[in-house]
Amino acid sequence: MSYDDVEIEDMQWNEELQAFTYPCPCGDLFQITKDDLRLGEEIARCPSCSLYITVIYNIEDYLGDDKSKKKHQNMEPKQQPIAVA
Repeated sequence: MSYDDVEIEDMQWNEELQAFTYPCPCGDLFQITKDDLRLGEEIARCPSCSLYITVIYNIEDYLGDDKSKKKHQNMEPKQQPIAVA
């Protein structure tokens, strides 16, 4: 049984850990990465104790590769060379 259910919006993005975090009663932070979320994981664990929380989120928000989406959005169609007679 998880310690609590927490909405992803209530968690903080930690750039250093590259993970969403939420305060644990032991003083450390529950952690879950974007890769975990993409894989359908919903459990954020505390590295210092045995507690964990269930993360409530929409998996569609984390599916796919963010870098490739941005790359495709910024791409313009390439011009084809024209043969001149």
